[in-house]
Amino acid sequence: MYRDHNCGELNITNVGEVVTVAGWVQKIRNLGAMKFIDLRDQFGITQIVIGDNKEMQEKANELVTECVISVKGKVLERSNKNSKIPTGEIEIEAEEINMLGKCKNVLPFEINSEKAGEAREDLRLEYRFLDLRNDKLHKNILLRSAIMKTLRRKMDELGFTEVQTPILANSSPEGARDYLVPSRLHPGEFYALPQAPQQFKQLLMVSGFDKYYQIAPCFRDEDPRADRAPGEFYQLDFEMSFAEQEDVFKVLEDIFTTVFKEHTNWKVDEAPFRRIPYREAMETYGIDKPDLRNPLIIQDATKLFANTEFNAFKGKTIKIIVVPNGAEQGRKFFDSMTDFAKEEAGAGGLAWVKVEAEGYTGGIAKFITEDIKESLAKEYGVKERDAIFFVADEFQKAQKIAGLIRIELGKRLDLIEKNVYRFCFITDFPMYELSDEGTIDFNHNPFSMPQGGKEALETKDPLDILAYQYDVVCNGYEMASGAVRNHDPELMVKAFEIAGYSEKEVETRFGALYNAFQYGTPPHAGAAPGLDRMVMLIADSDNIREVIAFPKNKKARDVLMRAPSTVTEKQLKDVHIKVDVEEK
Repeated sequence: MYRDHNCGELNITNVGEVVTVAGWVQKIRNLGAMKFIDLRDQFGITQIVIGDNKEMQEKANELVTECVISVKGKVLERSNKNSKIPTGEIEIEAEEINMLGKCKNVLPFEINSEKAGEAREDLRLEYRFLDLRNDKLHKNILLRSAIMKTLRRKMDELGFTEVQTPILANSSPEGARDYLVPSRLHPGEFYALPQAPQQFKQLLMVSGFDKYYQIAPCFRDEDPRADRAPGEFYQLDFEMSFAEQEDVFKVLEDIFTTVFKEHTNWKVDEAPFRRIPYREAMETYGIDKPDLRNPLIIQDATKLFANTEFNAFKGKTIKIIVVPNGAEQGRKFFDSMTDFAKEEAGAGGLAWVKVEAEGYTGGIAKFITEDIKESLAKEYGVKERDAIFFVADEFQKAQKIAGLIRIELGKRLDLIEKNVYRFCFITDFPMYELSDEGTIDFNHNPFSMPQGGKEALETKDPLDILAYQYDVVCNGYEMASGAVRNHDPELMVKAFEIAGYSEKEVETRFGALYNAFQYGTPPHAGAAPGLDRMVMLIADSDNIREVIAFPKNKKARDVLMRAPSTVTEKQLKDVHIKVDVEEK
């Protein structure tokens, strides 16, 4: 009734046929005696031509951009062909035009033009149904669908079984705040939306399912981040019985190489991916998600300055970054990097020198003794025309600041390798860390197997215990996180005890796992690649909201559906809730 062809399939072989197409009016060009309409649907654009047909001219005068019409007419060969689109050799001479969906004359913002991205983001999100008509955004959502199909196909090929786990679950210490859902039937009690299907997938292993997966929604009430959608995100969650770390690595390598090679023309690292222990990553890159496209590395030079006269270095950890050919940069560049270090990286300052033909110049050159120069050349690879940046601070802060400086230098000096995906595993994460309050807390996943087992838990300093935990990192983004699971109930109790949980609390909060582990549990391991970030990287986007159909804004609000919002007193009474909010 509405169409017999879409707007992307007609070509020169269809000339002479009478066809019907339907779509949105993207552009109207009025040349007086003739009018041309670009008609768009999901599949492409077809040009409609209106000649001296008075009825069609009158119909065309009623049209505005983004209204929806169907057009019946004969396919003609175009005199001015457009090689940029598949339908560029033909056009349709309109014989009948029917209005299917009217549109307001004034749009909130331009949709498919060079100015499309200039609109305020909250306005675009408020009218997301219009924003998604933008060709780039529309293709991102189609790409997401295609990637999900590839993931499901690959997991099926690898022998995994897709199982859906509950959305209404229990509260769990996954590292962020839970979204709580009050129970109407059980006054004063709450469900929690799962931060991940962690306990359920482990219970499936106890249940005898060999390999499980799902594309799972995860919910975390945390502050928005540039690389994670606030509130909710999706991950390819999987778990394997009778598996160790190596087994999971093979699956992760297969997943990422398959998906990225199928959906991008960029170069993709082949398996096996490089493996970098957590401590090495922090020492070499200052971050546990290093962008390996950046050739710069961080080196420790603390020993070189043990007897320095430079007060800013005394008693500090000294990290250096050697920049090949960095001496070519002018003073303005070094000053701007110092400003970045102070304003963005939290440093008190940034020391630097140039290595030029006449020797060390600029910055702190007068504090670089001949002995230090010799060591820098011999041990740190410093040569003529290089620049050296120095970070001096407390150990962990020095690592972090140097990591941020390394990233910024890579960007400003255009050192980042182009059109390539560089993958690595970050391994051997610490089992525990110090919380902001100074107590022992889990560093990553609380259900992980400690390296060294029970003996390590009983004899080692908790901050020295490593876990069988791992991340997949690509181009500076954490793409997946996983672990070998702690499947021994005694080990589980001991691990949580170190983090401040009593056995009673473990039984209460994780009763299902604790109880299930008493009934024969296979060794198991798994991981969870992030779907949103995967699509973002493949789409070559730096904004995760551009690859999600209906995202929240930077303040975790859905401005389209106006959520979160207030509810009625009756709704609150039904779930036994009283709101205690100060009026603004």
